Amino acid sequence: MHIPVKPLKSYPLWLKPFFWSQKRRYGKVLKPGLLWARIPKLFAAVAALYGVLDRKSSPLPPQLRSLITVRVSQINWCEFCVDVNAMTLAKRAGNTDKVEALDNWRDSELFTEKEKIVLEYTESITYSDRQVTPELMGQLRQHFDEDAVVELTGLIAFQNLSSKFNAALDVPAEGFCKVSVPHKATESQQ
Repeated sequence: MHIPVKPLKSYPLWLKPFFWSQKRRYGKVLKPGLLWARIPKLFAAVAALYGVLDRKSSPLPPQLRSLITVRVSQINWCEFCVDVNAMTLAKRAGNTDKVEALDNWRDSELFTEKEKIVLEYTESITYSDRQVTPELMGQLRQHFDEDAVVELTGLIAFQNLSSKFNAALDVPAEGFCKVSVPHKATESQQ
């Protein structure tokens, strides 16, 4: 990691419930949380946004949300994010089939038409050399109302923030799910 985490006792007391929640959910306090928490108000804002996007009453099904977060994480080469989000996707899907096929989702029969449209939208937002076309938006709106499209877009944007943060700071995978991150293209491959 490019920036070390501080000792847990050095963070403000008001962040302890966030850390307790992570420890309960994942078995440990996660390194990205400790990095964000170096700026406590920033951590609180990011945690609140994540809580809104991953709430039970979201119009986006949990498995679809996880599919999005893994794909964005793969594109951004975030080892930590692929690891933790793949674990969540595998739990929500009941197996690792979609996790393992996600690199080649266009050619896979495991993904529904709706999932493929969402993955196309996800990639159109995440890759900086692509744009969301009116045709793609039309396909998306066949499956989602306007509020759900806004939430979907917010989730994709949030995962880009999170995975780019973790990738830039070289946060390693923690061994939650045994899947690999697609290899970064070398300059000769680009």
